[in-house]
Amino acid sequence: MLIPIRHENMSARRWPVITLGLIALNTIIFLGTYFTAPDDQQQQQAHEVRLHLLMLAAMHPELNVPPNVQELVTSFQEQNPKVWKLMKDGNRDVEDPWDAKVRLMNEQSDLQREMDSLVAQYSQVAAAAPSLLEQYAFVPSHPKPISYLTANFLHGGWFHLIGNMWFLWLAGFVLEDLWGRPLYSIFYLIAGVAALQVHAWTNAGSTVPALGASGAVAGLMGAFLVRFPNMKIHMRWILGIRSLARGGYQFSAPAWALLPLWLLTEIFYGSLVGQSSGVAHWAHVGGFVFGALIALAIRYSGLEHVANKAVEEKVTWVVDPEVQQATELIEKGQDDEAVVLLRNLLAAKPDSVDACSLLQQISWRKGDLPAYHELTGQLCALHLKARENDLAWQNYEEFVNAGGKNMPADTWFDLCRVAEGKHDFERAVAEYQKMAAAYPSDRRSLQALIAAGRICLKQLNRPEEALKFYEGAKASPIPHLDWEQTIEAAIRDARKNAAAPALAGAK
Repeated sequence: MLIPIRHENMSARRWPVITLGLIALNTIIFLGTYFTAPDDQQQQQAHEVRLHLLMLAAMHPELNVPPNVQELVTSFQEQNPKVWKLMKDGNRDVEDPWDAKVRLMNEQSDLQREMDSLVAQYSQVAAAAPSLLEQYAFVPSHPKPISYLTANFLHGGWFHLIGNMWFLWLAGFVLEDLWGRPLYSIFYLIAGVAALQVHAWTNAGSTVPALGASGAVAGLMGAFLVRFPNMKIHMRWILGIRSLARGGYQFSAPAWALLPLWLLTEIFYGSLVGQSSGVAHWAHVGGFVFGALIALAIRYSGLEHVANKAVEEKVTWVVDPEVQQATELIEKGQDDEAVVLLRNLLAAKPDSVDACSLLQQISWRKGDLPAYHELTGQLCALHLKARENDLAWQNYEEFVNAGGKNMPADTWFDLCRVAEGKHDFERAVAEYQKMAAAYPSDRRSLQALIAAGRICLKQLNRPEEALKFYEGAKASPIPHLDWEQTIEAAIRDARKNAAAPALAGAK
């Protein structure tokens, strides 16, 4: 058994959300049919009984059947005349092992016993409601329009699902990255429809439901061959139980060597056994060929270039023209002109990290420390906003090392929260304390004192220090009626914890 493990390009420019979404959707639908229909085996049996009963009635209309079965036969004959004609044809392809067995029966009594047995089974399963698989799978003899779509999201078992989803992942995410999400999504859905249509053409009149994403996935494999023929695929070859225990044998080969071999295998099995194996081999072939042809059309029509360019524009970092122009001015030593250009850009785009960073560099080179401190504080705030916390702390260190005293209150408070979130409690308390001292009339200082007290009490087990912070918050000149009860409760808690060691020692 050959299993693909990975290929050379297991990376993409952005998250393959469509491929991941398709995998998730297939999995969710499978779980829904798996857990909400515990009698799927019974439903499959019911389908087979109805099918065999109709086939036997078509081949031998002289057999006796009860009225309810005759009503079923007549209704099916009127609604599906072409299928009924095909069922009567003794030279049609063998549908399944039961069909082969019945064709060998010559005695009328044997045929009647078989019909009586089917009638008895039908009486037991007639009341069973059709399952989701029966309602939305693709039936070549009388396909519902919706089944061209729904059948691609239904699977008959865990191995069926896992196998299809693994191939979908390997071939899908690189094509999504190449073509972009809209084109890739359209291609996948149409490939599934094309594969089912080929299956209908090669199994005309079959009443066996077809389901699974393998036709659409085969389309991706065909496109993968066309677009990445030289990409090496890493395979694992498992020959038996001993080989499986050792992890199998690994080798690599280019796509042009492996994928055509897979296609030839599907053609061979499709020609040899048709659908009797339970696998829609011709659907795989149809999907693969369709995918290869459409991939060629997409490539040489220029559509791929347009789609790829759109992806590049979304993922590539684009520099503002003003930033590029200012950089050139700085290189020429024209700092003042660059400052004017960057200030105007920053006024129009306050979140421009590039403009702020260049202005910071110019102010440092010119020795303008007040401007440098201001711009470093702005950079720190921008990095915090972008959740680039390490860069924000780096800005703060530069600010302090350059003699900066008081970072803007909001920015400083957010930095303290970052340190607390990282469990750097000592640093958080120290910064909360400095911030509260620097801004005694700012409401943030009140919040800083309460936060420092909470850390000392809950995290550092220093209730005496916590009590000082809480009492400082209580004595703050900032109006804090909304915090009054919280502060009072915290003071009582801190006093209780501070007194506990002393009481334990007295005992």
